[in-house]
Amino acid sequence: MKISGVDIRPGYILDFEGGLWRVLKTQHTQPGKGGAYMQVEMKEIRNGTKRNERFRSADTVEKARLDQTPYQYLYSEGDNLVLMDNNTYEQITVSGELAGDAVIFLQDGMEVEIESYEGAPIGISLPESVVLTIKETEPIVKGQTAANSFKPAIMENGVRLMVPPFIAEGEKIIVNTASCEYMERAK
Repeated sequence: MKISGVDIRPGYILDFEGGLWRVLKTQHTQPGKGGAYMQVEMKEIRNGTKRNERFRSADTVEKARLDQTPYQYLYSEGDNLVLMDNNTYEQITVSGELAGDAVIFLQDGMEVEIESYEGAPIGISLPESVVLTIKETEPIVKGQTAANSFKPAIMENGVRLMVPPFIAEGEKIIVNTASCEYMERAK
């Protein structure tokens, strides 16, 4: 599917100059002289090289068509992940690198989606958020509830993140898997 250069968004997979590129960052720039363009930082999926490219609005680029299949995460085996197809119950082993930095949020039985291009897996999408229990954090201090103040906390999976001062040890919170940030208390 062809898209305009200014319609590129982070997370898109582009079929560009003979390779598959994952868009990491985009910045729309409109200089005082000349036409507007989209500055795109992308990473080649197969070998991991990074590249910055400018696309003008007149440029078109091919957005790769990906197949998305639901799988269930079973367990880790070294650096690999063992997943089960929800429809056929067939188990597959894939590299943990396909999940990127979000691999730390994988939980037993979690539903994930494998993105494949021409039958080969190229990425794993986790749910937008996960519920985690706080293992360690500073105690609540009375009167320290000013807006925008946060304190460090360590989650059950070892992830460190910043939480509001009213959150205590043992509480369950919802964490954004993409940004690794506190969202809200779990109900």
